[in-house]
Amino acid sequence: MQKVKNWPYLLLLLVISGLFLRLVRLPDFPPGLNWDEASLGYSAYSLLKTGHDEWGSASPLIFRAFGDYKLPSYIYLDVVPVAFLGLNPSGVRLPSVLAGTCLILMSFLLARQIFKDDRIALLTALLVAIEPWSLFLSRVGLEANLAAFLICAGIVFLLRHKITPGLLFLGLSVWTYNSARLFTPLFLLAYWVIRRPKLSTVNYLLLTVFFVPMLLQLFSPSGQARYKWVSLIDQGAINRINELRLNSDLPETLSRIFFNKVSYSLFTFTVNYLKHFSPDFLFFSGGSNYQFNIPGYGLLSLINLPFFYLGLLHLPGFHDRKNRVIFPLLAWLFLAPIPASLTRDAPHTLRAITLLPLPMLISAFGAVKIWDRLKTHLPNYFPIVWLVCLILSLEYYTTTVTPAYRTAYSWSWQYGYRDIVAYVRNHYSEYDRVIVSKRYGEPHIFFLFYWPWDPVAYRTDPDLIRYFKSDWYWVDSFAKFRFVNDWDLVEYVSQPHPGQKYLTVSSPDNAAPGTPLGQINFLDGQPAFIIKEN
Repeated sequence: MQKVKNWPYLLLLLVISGLFLRLVRLPDFPPGLNWDEASLGYSAYSLLKTGHDEWGSASPLIFRAFGDYKLPSYIYLDVVPVAFLGLNPSGVRLPSVLAGTCLILMSFLLARQIFKDDRIALLTALLVAIEPWSLFLSRVGLEANLAAFLICAGIVFLLRHKITPGLLFLGLSVWTYNSARLFTPLFLLAYWVIRRPKLSTVNYLLLTVFFVPMLLQLFSPSGQARYKWVSLIDQGAINRINELRLNSDLPETLSRIFFNKVSYSLFTFTVNYLKHFSPDFLFFSGGSNYQFNIPGYGLLSLINLPFFYLGLLHLPGFHDRKNRVIFPLLAWLFLAPIPASLTRDAPHTLRAITLLPLPMLISAFGAVKIWDRLKTHLPNYFPIVWLVCLILSLEYYTTTVTPAYRTAYSWSWQYGYRDIVAYVRNHYSEYDRVIVSKRYGEPHIFFLFYWPWDPVAYRTDPDLIRYFKSDWYWVDSFAKFRFVNDWDLVEYVSQPHPGQKYLTVSSPDNAAPGTPLGQINFLDGQPAFIIKEN
């Protein structure tokens, strides 16, 4: 064991620093709640107040929400902070903050268990605390971030031969995020092949309780609802396959053999899989979804690029004959990109979260490995220079990159709904109807969340109109509210409604007629909502 003096104090400092970075200005960055966060929070609020979700289901194992069917762990956990902090951004995001902070500790334990080196373990914890990938996602209310902690904790316990808590944490992960529903069973199978552990009656009970219902749910319509939206094979993919056949010089029979759903899926999966280890994804551009990382900015600090790939190169050669912990780690590394690779838009920062904290661990391993080999040729202050560069990278990310992102991408976080709801609530009694554009996603969930609206009153409201169409549940009205497609709003408001007074909230693209009352702008100064009276 390569020990570092006073490592407990250094670890405590890293955990506290990581918690601070995740808590500071939490409601303001990201700059608003997206509709998934609002849905998670309102579901937790509904459970707290009634024991039912907003659909009236008692203590559900899957939440219908918008028709995307959210897994339950984050929502049930969020009941506690919502009870103490209220229904607000901090209450919704706190479970993710705590999960991201606990991941720092678990990453230390993971690295220490594998490498028996406090230097690697402390550096791993440092990188998990400050790297953009783990830091950004820890500030958003995301089931995936909770799943990352549960997976890491479960694997740490398994590597320590503590099977029961390991299965408990891993079992919880499959009820948290969909990527874990594929990765966790695959990892447990690989772990059993590698270690052949002796399972107790309690272990079999845990496997049965967590995984049998998961499999039953996974093959149900509700369990497959989310995958329909992200599957590799959609109408666009079918069109591309047909185009390849038409443009092929091969005979029709051979063309069908080479260009079909199976061959297309295998090719796309392979390309997606390899992209997860590319410098562009990890160090330069990140994923394509601007709600889970900052566009055009790497998920890992650029200074760690050589150390990550050198660590990746040396990792298979690291072999502890006594504990053989490297083999489960390699299985984890090999299996983690599979769930995200089976979906469109890969590599996807969120769906690939089953990789965390391996990129940080590998970078720390590579840095220490290179230092040990070359320290006679490198100046003694080289590690200090590296640490200073990491801190400067963090400073640039937090003081320059994130403020610029907050301003440029506030529209993607449905910024402005909190102010809109506050305005409508203050003037609600003055109007017969409140007409709101659907321009920015699902407006009803923001009125339910920021008001907050009584869950029983909502689901029993005689004016509640919600329906299923195109694999989605749409809400058109409840109470005085009418939610209208943006392109239909002007016509809707212009229809005669004798004796009724309207308050309209529209987008600048289709501003409703009437007397202007106010305007809410995005953070870049562009108009978001136009408020009028009619």
